[in-house]
Order: sequence, then C-alpha cells, then structure tokens
Amino acid sequence: MNYFSFSKDGRALYCLFFAGVLLSFSTIYSRNFRNSKAVPCQRNVVQGIVSDGSSPLPGVTISLKSNKNSAVITDYNGHYSIEASPRDTLIVSFIGFKTKFIPVNDRAKIDIKLEYDTTTLQEVRVNAGYYSVKERDRTGSIARITSKDIETQPVTNVLATMQGRMAGVNIVQNSGMPGSGFSIEIRGLNSLRNDGNTPLYIIDGVPYSSQSIGSSYTSGNMSSQNSPLNSINPSDIASIEVLKDADATAIYGSRGANGVVLITTRKGKSGKTSFTASYSNGIGKVTRFKDVLDTPRYLAMRKEAFANDGVTQYPASAYDVNGTWDQNRNTNWQKELIGGTADYTNIQSSVSGGSEKTQFLLSGNYSRETTVFPGNFDYVKAGGHFSASHESEDKRFRLNFSAVYAGQFSTLPSVDFTQTSAMLAPNAPALYDAAGSLNWENNTFDNPLAPLNGKTNGNTYDLLSNAILTYDIGVGFSAGGSFGYTSLNQKQQNLQPNTIYNPANGLGSESSSVFTNKISRSSWIIEPKLSWTKNLGKTAIDALAGTTFQQQNADQLINYYKGFSTNSLMENPQSAVTNTILNSNESVYKYQAFFTRVNFNYDGKYILNLTGRRDGSSRFGPGRQFATFGAVGAAMIYSGEKWIKDNIPFLSFGKIRASYGTSGNDQIGDYQFLDTYSASAARYQGISGLQPSRLFNPDFGWETNRKMELALENGFINDRIFTSVAWFQNRSSSQLVGIPLPGTTGFASIQGNLDAEVQNMGIEIAIRTVNVKSGDFSWTSSFNLTSIRNKLLSFPSLEASTYKNRYVIGKPLNLVKVFHYTGLDAAGSYQFEDVNKDGNLTAVEDKKTIKDLNPKYYGGLQNQFRFRGVELDFLFQFVKQENFNENFGNPMPGTMSNQPSGVTSHWQNAGDMGPYQGYSDSNAARRTTNTRYIQSDAAISDASYIRLKNISLSYELPKSWTKSINCRLSVEGQNVLTFTKYKGIDPEFKVSGFLPPLRIFSTSIQLTF
Repeated sequence: MNYFSFSKDGRALYCLFFAGVLLSFSTIYSRNFRNSKAVPCQRNVVQGIVSDGSSPLPGVTISLKSNKNSAVITDYNGHYSIEASPRDTLIVSFIGFKTKFIPVNDRAKIDIKLEYDTTTLQEVRVNAGYYSVKERDRTGSIARITSKDIETQPVTNVLATMQGRMAGVNIVQNSGMPGSGFSIEIRGLNSLRNDGNTPLYIIDGVPYSSQSIGSSYTSGNMSSQNSPLNSINPSDIASIEVLKDADATAIYGSRGANGVVLITTRKGKSGKTSFTASYSNGIGKVTRFKDVLDTPRYLAMRKEAFANDGVTQYPASAYDVNGTWDQNRNTNWQKELIGGTADYTNIQSSVSGGSEKTQFLLSGNYSRETTVFPGNFDYVKAGGHFSASHESEDKRFRLNFSAVYAGQFSTLPSVDFTQTSAMLAPNAPALYDAAGSLNWENNTFDNPLAPLNGKTNGNTYDLLSNAILTYDIGVGFSAGGSFGYTSLNQKQQNLQPNTIYNPANGLGSESSSVFTNKISRSSWIIEPKLSWTKNLGKTAIDALAGTTFQQQNADQLINYYKGFSTNSLMENPQSAVTNTILNSNESVYKYQAFFTRVNFNYDGKYILNLTGRRDGSSRFGPGRQFATFGAVGAAMIYSGEKWIKDNIPFLSFGKIRASYGTSGNDQIGDYQFLDTYSASAARYQGISGLQPSRLFNPDFGWETNRKMELALENGFINDRIFTSVAWFQNRSSSQLVGIPLPGTTGFASIQGNLDAEVQNMGIEIAIRTVNVKSGDFSWTSSFNLTSIRNKLLSFPSLEASTYKNRYVIGKPLNLVKVFHYTGLDAAGSYQFEDVNKDGNLTAVEDKKTIKDLNPKYYGGLQNQFRFRGVELDFLFQFVKQENFNENFGNPMPGTMSNQPSGVTSHWQNAGDMGPYQGYSDSNAARRTTNTRYIQSDAAISDASYIRLKNISLSYELPKSWTKSINCRLSVEGQNVLTFTKYKGIDPEFKVSGFLPPLRIFSTSIQLTF
C-alpha cells in the first residue's frame, strides 16, 4: 500500500513536507495564546527540542492538556516554545509517531524524544470521492499514492506517475513523444467497445472528460497529444486515489463501471508565508534499437533473393543492389532518425501560507520537451494553480476554492520515423546533398525527412475550477455544495506545402494543402449535499445524501484547404482555392443523479456501508434514461477481539471486508439512440442535402457492471509488516455495441444493448514492510501483484454475427485469432495448419489459434532508503505477457526493406530448418506465405519484462550550511533498465510503428524559504 510512505521517515522527509510552511508557527500560536483568556495559574515559558533520538523533527504539534486550543508547531530545528502552568501537561503529537503526554513539573526546558508508531497510519483519511474515510474503517478497495511518490519521477502526465505502483491498475504509455497519452485499465476490460473501458476522472471534485482531443488529420500518424490529462501538472498533486470495487464506485453510479480516479491537488497551510522554487533539466533517449541487418548482410540477402527468383539482371528500380546507390555505404538509420537526444526542462514555483482560518496556495509551472527526431520540435506546457480555503470564527462555515489553468503549445511533427528507421535500406543515400538541401538522389530516393518541410502546431487551453461550501447546521447535520466548471479549447494546424514532395513531380503551391482542427468543450456541475453524523451508544452513524446536475457542451470543426498562390499564404484560409469541411460536430450531454450513503460503525469493529445512486443520462432514449445502482460493503476488524490479543500478540491489525453491488457505463457518445442525419457531399442545384446516418433504437439503455470482492488485511509487529489480499469478480452485461443489420436496411449496424456478458476475475496482493527503522536510517519496501483473467461468458448467436472472427466465448476480449505456424516445407516456404482440412487456407476458417494479449500478471516492487539527509527511492515494474514481436508487420525478407538480423537464419537448401523461409523479391507464393506468417502465432511471443521504472537519489543540505533556506538536490531516472528476452524495440509498447517510451535522466534543485 503506497500511501504508507507517509510514515517512518527521518528529518529529510518531514522537512520536505513541512518546509517553509511551518516557520514561525510558534510565534503565531503564542500570540493567539497571549490574546486568549488567561487561566488562574501563573504561566511560564517552556521550551525545548523535539527529535526522534538523533534528528530534530519539524512540524510537531505541542498543545496543553488544560487548553488544547493553545498549541505550537516545532520549527525547522525541532524547537518549540509554549506558555504553560507548572501543573500542566504537554501533549506532543506527530503523524508516524506515538503521542506523548509530558508533565511540566515546573520545568523551563524540556527536550522530547518521540517514538515511531506505525499504527497511527490507520488513522490516515483516504479520499473516497463524496466523503473521506479512515484507513482502518474503509470497507471498499481504494489504492493510493501521494505527492511523495509523484515528486521522484521526471514525468509530465498524471498517469505516468501511477505505473507499477497500484495493484489492479494497468497503465501502458502509447508513445514516447512528448504529451503522449496512456491506456489505463482498472481490473481488466469490461466493455466490448475499445473506447468503453476508460475510468472516470475526478479532479478536486469535478468530473473531467477523458475523451481524446486532437484529430488524425492534424496529428498525422502520431499517437500523441491526445491525452487531456496533460493539463494537470503532477507537481500540483497531493494524492491520487483509485476506487475499484462496488463499495467504492457505486456512489458514482453510471460512471463507475471502469473505476474512478480521484486527483486531489495541493492546498495551502496556515503559518508563515513560504516560497518554494525548483528547477530540473534532463535528457531522454530511446532505450534500445531493433537489431537489423548491416549493409553486407543486407546486400547478401537481396542478391540471394533475386537468385532464388531466377533474376540475373537486377531491375532498374533495385537501386540498392544494381549499383545506383553506393554499396559500401552503411548507415544505422535508427540512430539517424530516432537516435537523437530529447531535452527536458521543468520549472516550478509556489507560494503558500495563511492564518489558522484562511490558507492559500499559488503555484506556477513551465516545462519544455523536445524530441529524438531530426529537427527543432518541442512541446511546451505552462500553467498555474490556485487554492484557497477559509473557515469562519465559529468553525461552522467552510469554503474551499481551487482552479487550474494550463496552456499546451506543440510544434511536434505529424510523422513518426520509428518504423521507417528500422526498414530503410542501410546503403540508402544521405539525407542532405552537398548544398544542405534534401537529397532525392536523382529521383531514386524517397527522402524520409521530406514531411518535415511541412509544419504542424497546436495550442490547447484548459481551465478547471471548483468551489466547495459547507455549513454546520448543528445536531450532527452539515449542508454543502460543490460547484465546478471546466473549459477546453484547442486549435491545430497541419500545413503540407508542395515542398514535401519530390521536386521532379513538378508540383507547385496549387498542390499545397492545410488541415485545421478546432475543438471547444465546456461543462458545469452542481452537487448540493446533506450529511449527518450521530453516535448512539457504541454505534456511530454517518449518512450522506445529495444530487448532481451536470451539462457538457462540445463542438468540433475540421477543415481542409487546398490550392494557394504562394506557400506564404497557407495560414490564411481565405487564400485557399477550395475549402472542404471534413467534420462539423456539435453535441450536448446532460446528466442528473441522486446519491446516498449510510455508514454504521459498531464499537469500532463492525462496519456496514450502504451506497446508492439514481442516474439519468441524455445519451439514452425515452423510458431508458434513468437507472439505479447501489452497493453494500462490510468489514470486521477482528484484531480488537480479546482472544486475538491474547493468542496472537504479533498481530497488530486485522480486518476482513467484503462488498457487492452494481455500477454502470454510458460511455457510448451522444445521440446514439436517435435517428440522425448528416450533410451529404452530393448537391442539388448547388444546395447540399441530408442523408440518414443512424437508426432510432428506443430500447437503447445502460450497460451494467456487477462487482463482488472479498479481502483480508493484516498488520504484524506494530504494522511493520502490512499485507492486503483481495479477490474480486466483475461481470459486465447489456453491452453497448453496434448490432449488425442486414445489408438491405442500408445500415451496417444499429446501436443497442447486446445480450453479451464479460467477466473479470482476479486477485490483488499488496505488501508493505518496514525493514529497518532507526534514528538515522530507515528502509521500507512496497510490493504489489495483480493477476486477472478476462473472459467472454456469453454472446448469443455469436457465430451468426459479424463478431464471430473477433471474439470467442470462454476466452478474453483482448485476443487475436491467428494462423498456426507449423514450419517450412521442402521448398523453404512457411507452412500453416489447415484447420478444416479443405486444402485451402482462409482467414475465416483457419485462423483458429487464439493468443491472449492481456497480461497474465503485473506489479511493482518499491524500496525507499533514508539516511539522515540522503534519500534513495527506486521502483521495479514487472509484467508477464505476450506481445507482437519483430516479425509482426515485417515485409517479406529479400525485398527492398531492411530486416531483423534473425532472418539470416533462413532456408537455403533442402533440410534447412530456418526458421525464416527462403529469400524472395517478387515470388507471389512466398509473398502470400509471408503475409500469413506475420498473421500467425510466429509473430507473437513472450514479451515479459522487469524494468527499473524509476530511481531517485536526493540530498537535503544541512541547515548549518543553508541557514534559513531549505535546499534539496536530486537525480532522477525513468525507464532506466529493462530486462527482457523480447526482440522488438520495447516489450511494454502495444502500438506498432510508434516511438517507444524514452529513457530519461534529470537533475533538479529545490529551494524553500
């Protein structure tokens, strides 16, 4: 459990959390004390230093037993000063340590030594969305990481900070390009739709749309710049909680089927105003290249291929082997095209402080990333974060406000050279001629850098704000409301001038074209709620009821302009000869809900949690717009039983919990149930008409997910060893997909609820250990492991549907059907199993071998070492899986394309085992067998890996050197080492042909004063 990283740290950790914020607190509280009503006894100043036995502890709270409102906080040096009477008692408390009660006994100086206490971590409150809950009282499954885990990583996307750190949460990076998106699965795939498995994101209480931004027209073939979460600066995050089971997600109803990601940003703290600034700079490079042929082996392959085809006179187009290109030239194109060094710069600053009643925080950030491609391209992000909170004098009224504003500015290219770099002939000509211009080598070379003569740019502006008001009515009742607003605007351009083409084609600016994309998306949400707490003897009741009103407006316009008098006018749309609207879409989404929660806690041992939600969505038709979801969660803390304490003294904490309930899914898009029409390209008398694009389905309703979980949590030896084991089963039904229709209807499908059911069943294990804890040195470890089995339980009439070649009942959703490769025949060609024995290989009848691309298990192992001012933190991520290998998508060996070096083990003479078939440049039969080969199980292999995902080494300079300034130096690495037998570029990567995640190293300095 990663959230336990809050405890058992030395001076460096506590200084990091409380640095700057806590300075002069003692002065503030002392002034408050002097202005308060005096007690009858004479009061004297008591002072001293609080430490853990070796190092002073800043941020420790010291109050008086006689008057708990009189309190002070230790400063950077652990020093405190408080007025107390001779008969008073000091109450000394600090998270991670046992609370101490120390009689004053007429002493003026009292130095205090605190003892570590891991069990206090059970009192840490976890964000559960509409409410918070103590860790020990939690009945649902919630994974958590904090700012301490986030700040050690040189990343700019929120999801990157979660990789390998949470059980049940599988995250894969889509590209190594700056600003790229991430795929996330929480406890497996629930929906048959690829876009129906995204979790709900809540940022400071406001739902944040996860719909992709950007367009393939303006982004080209780049798998990047599509994650809206790029707007959130990781350094502004205080914690991330992931809700997984029914008990945790049912209160979000229709939006919780795929889990909920709660992101809480930093808040201000009372005390002297403090300023923090940090600067980091780093570099990024591709972790490794594909092992391909050099020129001698490549030319040998090509010559053998022509010999096998009976060709003695090389074709005029075989420039690589017929002497047109220099046959002594040997270029590693991967180093040329993707072997550059990306630069990373990140600047952060914040100011925070406030009084006991009002606190604030204002922060700003700037980051710039370049690419490993040739050319000057960058991705810049700048933004600000503001947070303010206020509490009335009588502590009945509270106001919390937060706002995040970010701008993203991209000049990234619209092409990715990764696939080209691995396939370009090693003796291909130079990229530039002697004059420094693009080299076309007498029209024999398609220069891969030609698209860089174009220009792409994109600007994205994002605002997220929220205000939370609460008022204590009295007698246990509290009323409040959350008011949120988000706005996103994006403009993109993709300029393709005639200069991206070979000059020999004779194309002028009349062939130049421009694609533009404009997106505008805004939403508001209002959530009033009423809560009630009551203690009835040993039973504590906590109830909550509320309602949600939300609306989202979105529109997108994609234009295509062509034909310009000069390329200098390409950014002026009026200069184009033709203007075509490729897409114009406007939508409104309305959502309303009522939710409730009732929690019963008896004697601190037996807990029952009931949640329910009634949801209404505009995405469904009349009579189907509303649905009800709910869950029940229960927990028993058995470690408090007397017989446990007497017989198992080393068990410090024990809890068993279970939950069952339902949540839903409406991630289908807007207006899917309606008859809709779109503009027709055909015109009558110059007027565009309309054509039907979708059929009406009045029975279009909710997708439902039923969730069940059973978990056991144990702490041993004062929680120095803490374990959690959870078994879960999720079943998703009424799948929202396109139901196939006969061709006579004029439509391929109609959107509806397919009577198919998907199951995810698995186990999660999390272990945290405090291996060593002394005054100067500490070592803690965290381990998580997840194993999930995804299965399609039922699909009526599957064999009669268009999905018959995609899914198999009893098998996972993320499967591929492939040919079964059986070896080489006597002539050296690939052979495959003829499943139906008809002597003819077809995809429909003979692609019956099933390969599961879901991870069999995944997890992470994190270690944290601290010695005085030095901290070392590293995380190993591991995945057991199969993936497409270097054979997938590979052209036939022998053609004018470079190959993996493994093709040298190929058939040449009768009896050779290969594994690759004989070379050929144009043999039709071998081209066919190669096509089947890359669609067979030979193109899928083990892609398991262990990766040193993150490592951070930091040092906090001694206060004797820096005086009143807190200075922290650190070195960080991301994707540092990978241990795998996989032969492709990167085993994590799921998308072929795109740049894999980079290895990044950075250094940083942080100052607080």
